[in-house]
Amino acid sequence: MRFALAGNQNCGKTALFNALTGMRCHVGNFPGVTVEQKIGEIRGKTDCSVVDLPGIYSLRPYTQEEIVTRDYILNEKPDCIINITDATNIERNLYLTMQLLELDVPIVLALNMMDEVRANGGTVDVEKMSRELGIPVVPISALKGEGVSELIDRAIETAKSHTLPIRADFCDRNSPCHRCIHAVMHLVQDHAEAEGLPLRFCASKLIESDNDIADRLRLDANERELIEHCLVQLEAESGLDRNAALADMRYSFIESVVGASVVRCRESREHRRSVAIDRILTGKYTAIPVFLGVMLLIFWLTFNVIGAALQRLLQFGIDKLSDVVDAALTSFGLNPVVHSLIIDGIFNGVGSVLSFLPIIVTLFFFLSILEDTGYMARVAFVMDKPLRRLGLSGRSFVPMLIGFGCSVPAVMATRTVSSDRDRKMTMMLVPFMSCSAKIPIYSVFVAAFFPGRGALVMFALYVTGIVLGILMALILGHTSFRGKPVPFVMELPNYRFPSPRSVGLLLWEKARDFLERAFSVIFVATVIIWFLQSFDYRLNPVTDSSQSLLAIVGQWIAVLFKPLGFGDWRFSTALISGFIAKEQVVSTLAVLAGCDTGVLHTALPAMFPSTLAAVSFLVFTLLYTPCVATVAALRREFNSRLSTLGIVFTQCGVAWVAACLVYQIGRLFL
Repeated sequence: MRFALAGNQNCGKTALFNALTGMRCHVGNFPGVTVEQKIGEIRGKTDCSVVDLPGIYSLRPYTQEEIVTRDYILNEKPDCIINITDATNIERNLYLTMQLLELDVPIVLALNMMDEVRANGGTVDVEKMSRELGIPVVPISALKGEGVSELIDRAIETAKSHTLPIRADFCDRNSPCHRCIHAVMHLVQDHAEAEGLPLRFCASKLIESDNDIADRLRLDANERELIEHCLVQLEAESGLDRNAALADMRYSFIESVVGASVVRCRESREHRRSVAIDRILTGKYTAIPVFLGVMLLIFWLTFNVIGAALQRLLQFGIDKLSDVVDAALTSFGLNPVVHSLIIDGIFNGVGSVLSFLPIIVTLFFFLSILEDTGYMARVAFVMDKPLRRLGLSGRSFVPMLIGFGCSVPAVMATRTVSSDRDRKMTMMLVPFMSCSAKIPIYSVFVAAFFPGRGALVMFALYVTGIVLGILMALILGHTSFRGKPVPFVMELPNYRFPSPRSVGLLLWEKARDFLERAFSVIFVATVIIWFLQSFDYRLNPVTDSSQSLLAIVGQWIAVLFKPLGFGDWRFSTALISGFIAKEQVVSTLAVLAGCDTGVLHTALPAMFPSTLAAVSFLVFTLLYTPCVATVAALRREFNSRLSTLGIVFTQCGVAWVAACLVYQIGRLFL
C-alpha cells in the first residue's frame, strides 16, 4: 500500500516522515520535474510505503509543488492520504484539508504538535472533529513520537477498507456558492467520469479558473461559456470575487468545525518569545545587518575554522592514502601509464574535489539549524521585496549567498525555492557569485600585478560578479523566464530548537548526493582531463605537458582568447583544467611556468603581455563556467543535459564578452 503525506510547510511533515520511516528512504525527483521526492518504507509494516509530498498551502496550481501534489494524487491514486496539520494553528491548516477531501481518496488527519496545545491550556475534541470532517482524526506529536503508531494503524485500516470521506459538501445549501458548485458539477459530470477525475474537485477547480483541469475535461467552447455564466452569477449574488467566494465558503465551514471541537489555548510562551526576537531579526533597520552578521559567522566557521580544519584533515588522509598507494604501485612495478591514471587521475583528480565534502557538510549543518529554528523563513520574508524587483522571490537569496562560499551547496540549496521558474532562474545566477575556490587565483594575480591594492581588486571582482548577476536576472526575467515570481506565502513559525534527527538526515542526504557525483560524473571528467594531459595525438605518453592533447586543445582554443589579450595556449590550458576545480588554474599555470605555486606570482608578469591582459584573465576566470562538481549538481537539478550545456555555454559567453570589453575598452585609455 502507498500512503501520501501532505500538509503545509512548517507543520512537522519532515519530522513525521522520519518517524514513519525511521530515516530509511529513497530520495529522487518526481518524474519530469525537479521537485524532490522522498519515498520510505513504514517501520514495522510490510509492503507499506509513504511518499513525502511537497509542503503546500493549497491545491491551486500556483507553484510546481502544488501541481506535483495535485497530479500525484489524481494520477497515482495512493491508497490513503495522511494529512498532517499544525494543531496550534488549525484554522489555516484545515484549508488544505478542505481541498483534499474533494479528491475522493481515503484520508486520515494527523493533528501534530498536540503536546504544545496541551501545554498552553488548549484541547481538541478529536471525536467531534472527526464527525464534523467525516474522516479519522489522530492527535500526535511527530517530534516526540507520540501517537505515531496509532496514526499508522488508523491509516492502514482506512486504506484497507477504502473508507472515503463521508462529506465533501461544506457550504450552506441556500448559498450562491452551493448553487454554483452544483450547477458546474451537473455540466461536467460526464466529462469527469470519462476522465476518472473526482467531480466535486473538478467543479471547485473550474470555479478557481484552473485551465489545466478544463483542458483535461475536454470542455468545448459552449460548455466553458455556460460555466463562465454560472461564475458571473455567483459573483453577482455573493458580492465577492469567485475565488473569494469559494475561500469564504471553506473558512466558514472551518470556523464551525473549530468552534465546535477546539478549546483555544492561551498565547504560548514560545510565541511571545518569537515576537520579541522578531523585533530585532525582522526589524526594518536591524534585519539585514543581523542576517549578514549571522552568515558572516557561518562562513567564517565553515571556510576558516571547522569546515577548513575538517577539509585539511580529509585532504591529509587522501594525500597519505595516495602516498601509500603510490609507493605500493611503484614497488609492484605497475605499468607507468596505469600508475599515472590511478595516482594523477583518480586520487589527485577525484581527491581534490572530494576534499570539499567537509565544507559542504559543515555549511549545511549550520543552514539546517537555521531552517529548523525558523530563522530562514524570516530571511526569505525580509529579502523578498528587493529580490522581487529582479523577478525572484525571497527564497532565492540564501542559495545565491551560499554561492560566495561554494557553488555546489548553493545549487543544492535551490531546492528550498518554491516554484520551478524561480528555482531554475536562481540556479543560473548562482555561478555569478564568486566562490571561495577562486580566491587562490585572485590572491596570486593580486600579488603579481597589484601589490598593496589587493582589497580593492578583490572587492571590485566581487562587485562585478554581483552586478552582472543582477543584469542577467533582468535579462532572464524578460526572455527565457518571463512572468512574475509566484505569490510569496510563508508562515513565520515560532522559534524552536532544531531536531537532531532532521539535521542528521539532511546532512546524510547532502553527503550522499555529493559522494554519488564524486564517484560518477566527476570521476569520468577527471579521467578525461588526465588522459588529455598524459598523451599526445599519437597516444604516446608525454613528459612535456606542452606536447599533450590538452596543450593541443589549448592551442586551438587560444585563438578565441586573443581578443581578450591572453592568446597564449598556456592560459587556455589552465582554464580547461580549472573546469575540474578552480584551484587547478593556479597549479596548472605553475607547472607550465616551471615553478612552484608559492613563487608563481613572480613568474606571471613575464607570461602576460600586459597588466590589462591579466585583468581580462581575472574577469574571465570570475565569470566562466563553474567547476565540474557544480555542473554535475546543475545536471541533477535541471534533469536535462541540454539545459545544463546551455548554462555552461551561456556562462562562457558572458565571461568572454565581459573580458573582451574590459580589454578592448581598456586599450583605448591605456
